[in-house]
Amino acid sequence: MKLVAEISLYPLADKYIAPIQTFIDRINQYPELEIDTSATSTRICGDYLPTMEILAKEMQRSHQEIGQAIFVCKFLNGDAMGSGR
Repeated sequence: MKLVAEISLYPLADKYIAPIQTFIDRINQYPELEIDTSATSTRICGDYLPTMEILAKEMQRSHQEIGQAIFVCKFLNGDAMGSGR
């Protein structure tokens, strides 16, 4: 089963651009993921469980490095995209 995740990171820090870019750079290091970054979010596609594991690992790492940060996420069944289900 495929997962499509749309994620936005909002670090609660004065210098917020660097932590966002760091998160995006780390996610882009996984060749098994398809990544599309826009000005407001990043869309991540991959096999469901491995993608969720990667996101959990990298979100936890961001919280450890940044301190307080907000992740806004949408998760979609990639297999049902466009089918109307």
